[in-house]
Amino acid sequence: MAVGVFDLFSIGIGPSSSHTVGPMRAAAVFAGELKSSGKLEGVASLRVDLYGSLAATGHGHGTMTAILLGLEGYHPELILPDEVEDRLAAIAESGTLRLAGAVPLPYGVKDMVLRPLTILPRHTNGMTFTVSDAEGEILHRATFFSVGGGFIVREGEEDAALKELAESKKELPLPFRTAAELLGRCQSKGLSIGDIMFVNERASRSEEEIREGLLHIYSVMESCVETSLKREGLLPGGLKVRRRAPDWHERLLKESRDHDPGYRDPKYWQEWVNLIALAVNEENASGGRVVTAPTNGAAGIIPAVLYYALHFAPGMDQATQEDRDDVVVKFLLTAGAIGVLYKEQASISGAEVGCQGEVGSASSMAAAGLAEVMGGTPAQVENAAEIAMEHNLGLTCDPIGGLVQVPCIERNAIAAAKAINAAKMALWGDGSHRVSLDEVIITMRETGKDMSSKYKETAMGGLAVNVVEC
Repeated sequence: MAVGVFDLFSIGIGPSSSHTVGPMRAAAVFAGELKSSGKLEGVASLRVDLYGSLAATGHGHGTMTAILLGLEGYHPELILPDEVEDRLAAIAESGTLRLAGAVPLPYGVKDMVLRPLTILPRHTNGMTFTVSDAEGEILHRATFFSVGGGFIVREGEEDAALKELAESKKELPLPFRTAAELLGRCQSKGLSIGDIMFVNERASRSEEEIREGLLHIYSVMESCVETSLKREGLLPGGLKVRRRAPDWHERLLKESRDHDPGYRDPKYWQEWVNLIALAVNEENASGGRVVTAPTNGAAGIIPAVLYYALHFAPGMDQATQEDRDDVVVKFLLTAGAIGVLYKEQASISGAEVGCQGEVGSASSMAAAGLAEVMGGTPAQVENAAEIAMEHNLGLTCDPIGGLVQVPCIERNAIAAAKAINAAKMALWGDGSHRVSLDEVIITMRETGKDMSSKYKETAMGGLAVNVVEC
């Protein structure tokens, strides 16, 4: 199917969309196939092989435990954090996995086969599931790739998936693959970028479903922040990274103590933006429930910039709840349209192109969303997206200990501020600019190809090797 806004903004659990959400989804698909094929009862043994980046940083990203949950039949968009903790504790205690929720097998994290130096042709995030009967005969085997943002592709179906994508795009009222095509649609139809995305979404959903779905996505973002602000102490994983969001929140509230509870002092706008980004990514690092936007590693940027739009953009102090809902819908539709460009022309996978594909894409999407809700023309919106990505080019992915903590959490706050600045710069111009968004996206893709694998979510270079973990 053509990539839509609800593909780019999906609900899952932390800490990584490519290393947690995607593998869980792939394992759940495999378990579902076993169940529907009638082969489940004959399974006597299970083997899971992890390749490349999944094997290199899987422990820090929760890959192995996510796969266990997927093999039990859980899906990332449905499982709750409490269920995650309960099931993983039960598996660890019993040493037994419930394959597809039915067949008990003695299996755990230690049984998975890790191949960090073996890169399968399609993508560095490869995984193979194999089940056999009591005689050792293979009953079912499948290889999947987690290609970023929770998206998965099955080996052998890549060409079919591309063909299906091309065919489904033909069914869209206003298809686009490049920013130039998108701007052309805007000009010919007299619509904004968000409007173009809305028209295409209506090909598969009603107007009410789109609106309710996007408002639900934002409610999960808000809940993520609220949950994070109640947690204190250290993040899990051994790096002893302290949660900062609760203390920062308390300090900001004190700055507003002489006003009503909803008051936000404009002079502290950047502190509030930093707070939201940190809160989301601290919750993500804890394995909490987040929205991939478009990935988990970059999940805090769009909520932070959208928070800015709702609390600090001109006129929002007089806005009704309906006005605020309109801002949320328009922002996410516009950001989604820009996300489509990155997903189809380049990549949003840190393991494929480095963090420029995650934080860079999210910053670009957020800048576009903000520029649109602040009244920007399509050309200004495209310019905002271009500025944000241009200044994230070459960003590497080198998390310490393979954990989505350092530098990932602070990086979201920095990129959110970049997005706001990019939108403001674009809105002070007339939309004309020397470098196009398409040129920047192509540059990002080519830079990712040239980047050493050490800097693409392997924990083999950069901060990951130059900073002592403990």
